[in-house]
Parts: sequence; C-alpha cells; structure tokens
Amino acid sequence: MTADDFVAPAYGDHSLADVLPAVARAIGRPLESSPEGLVLPEAGSYVVFLVDGLGRELLADHPEDAPFLASLLAGSALATAGVPSTTATSLTSLGTGMPPGGHGIVGFTARIPGTDRLINHLQWSKDVSSAEWQPHPTIFGRLAAQGVTTTAVNKREFVGSGLTDASSRGAGFVGADRWGERIVAVQAASSQVPSLTYVYDGDLDWTGHRYGVDSAQWRTQLSMTDQAAERLRETLPADVRIVVIADHGMVDADEASRVDVDALPELRDGVALLGGEARFRHLYCPAGAVDSVVATWRSVLGDRALVLPRDEAFATGWFGEVAPQVRPRIGDVVIAARGTTAVLSSRDFPYEARLVGMHGSLTPAEMLVPVLVS
Repeated sequence: MTADDFVAPAYGDHSLADVLPAVARAIGRPLESSPEGLVLPEAGSYVVFLVDGLGRELLADHPEDAPFLASLLAGSALATAGVPSTTATSLTSLGTGMPPGGHGIVGFTARIPGTDRLINHLQWSKDVSSAEWQPHPTIFGRLAAQGVTTTAVNKREFVGSGLTDASSRGAGFVGADRWGERIVAVQAASSQVPSLTYVYDGDLDWTGHRYGVDSAQWRTQLSMTDQAAERLRETLPADVRIVVIADHGMVDADEASRVDVDALPELRDGVALLGGEARFRHLYCPAGAVDSVVATWRSVLGDRALVLPRDEAFATGWFGEVAPQVRPRIGDVVIAARGTTAVLSSRDFPYEARLVGMHGSLTPAEMLVPVLVS
C-alpha cells in the first residue's frame, strides 16, 4: 500500500545514507560494498554541511532568499531522507550509511522494548546506552581507521550526547556555537588530507518549527544560512569540496489540519502508548488490538493519513531492511500524514501545539533533500 503523493526513500541509491559512502569514494577511501548511485567529484578533502530543515522544494521556492545555494541547484543530485523524515533518524542514517530499520533510530520518539516508556532521540535517556541502542560503527569511525581525519563541528551542548554518539562516533568533536568559530574550525580540520569534516546548523529548522516556513522569520533565517554557506566557500581553498545537504524539509500545519487525539477518545482505544511525532505516529498496542485500532484510525482520519499495521509498513520498504532488535521499536500501527495534517496529543506532547512547521512524513516537501556540491 502506497500513497500517490508520497516519496519512497531511495536507499542504496540516492538517500542520506548514501552521501558519506559517496564522499568516501571521492576522497579515495571507498567502503566495502558501498552503493554507487550517488557520485561526487574527486577531492582530497570534503566538508559536509548539513542545514537542518532545508528541503529541496523549499530551497527551489525561495531562490531570492538564498541566491548562493539556489545557484547550485542546476545539475545537482536529488536525494531523499529516510522514514520518518526527522532529524534523529536522518542524522543517524547519514552517519552510519544505514536505513532506519538497520540503525534503529526510528523516529523522534520510539518505545523502549519491554517497557511502557518512550525514548526521545534528541534528548536521549540516561538509562539507555547509545552504544547498545545503536551499536553499528559510523562511517566517520570507519574512515578514521583508514587514516582519514574525520571531524564533527557542532554546538558545544551536543558533545557527548546520545545522538552525537549514535550518529557520529569516531569523529573528533569541535564545539563551535557561532559561525565565526565554525568556519575557523572547518578550515583547520579540512586542511588535513584526506579528511571529512561535518558541520551542522539547526537554526533554520528551529525557525521553521516556531514560525513556519511561510514566514518572514524563516525567509530571513534562510538568507542568513545562505550567507554562511557562501562565506564558508569563500574561506576554503578551491580543492576542498563542500557538499550542502539537509535532513528533511518541512510543511506548515494550519489549525484546520490538526487532529488532537485527546479530543477524540475513540483514538485512544486499544493504544497503550503513543509515540513518533505529529507527522508520523507510532501506535503501540496490546495483543489483539491492532485490527480495531487500524479500523478506527482509518475511519477518523480518512484520506488525511495513511494508516498501516506494522507488517504492511515494513512491506512498503519505508524503513529498509528491519533488524530483529529494531522491529519492536516501530509501532504496531504507523500513521503517515498526508498534505499538511498533524496528529497531535495535547496530553502526551503538549509542546506540539505550539509548533507551526512540522516534518516526519513522506510528502515531497519533507522527503526531498538537496545535494549541492561546490
């Protein structure tokens, strides 16, 4: 079962999981059995600049606000996020080269198997070991073992976090909160040959969540991000390649598009735990409740979302190959929102009501991400 308005993740060809394997080939350190669909120009040093929330459609729609980045669109590669199209999942796919069903970071929140608790993959949980939850080596670590200088430049608050470890363990971490610091840090790291330097910026995503992508604030922030990218290019030697990517795009969910689970008691029947996020929900159900939950949610949501039991969701290939230990982290029922629909919970996730821009589902605005080489 698929939706005509959904974009399937292009694992093994042109997805976020294929970006660093392509960089590895470009710097002359190809990884064993790495996909070859995405091809990047050869260079001794690569800088991967990830702009959180910069969907390809959003960039194409605002060339006047981002003239530098928009100028790189012509002839550039097109890639997809994984499913769900959310930051923690995407960053881990980027870092490991694996789809979500392999690395196990299957959403913003997910059930800790054997418990009635959720793990928040951005904030993490102190009693969950990141090395056990996501045990696979990252591409940063694999390249470092081959003598490549691998560096992650990110805000200081992220040093040692569960998500940092899960997505980029093996890379040297440089804390840099301001763009002046970041550019100098990238200059130093990328001066090593061969090298892979990763730099992350989350300001555009924060602005989109707070004000929406159809706002003056978001367009102004896009302009500032564009200036930072251009300045980064100007300060690095021409033989250092920069590839600008994103982890997902975003849509604005207006009030008419919002469904509050707690205003419709029937949506709680048979649901032991509600996880995921507003655009991609995981529903965890007791034995025997799945069929009735699917029927109820389909009846209430209609064509506003695709409601699938877990095995049917697996059959779509959304998560890639799903490892046995990852399977129970994914909802017994998953809800993928269409259009601008948002499935909220005023009880469990009250902060979601304050968000304007959202992501997580499989619409083109959320799934398509740029791969801009300069």
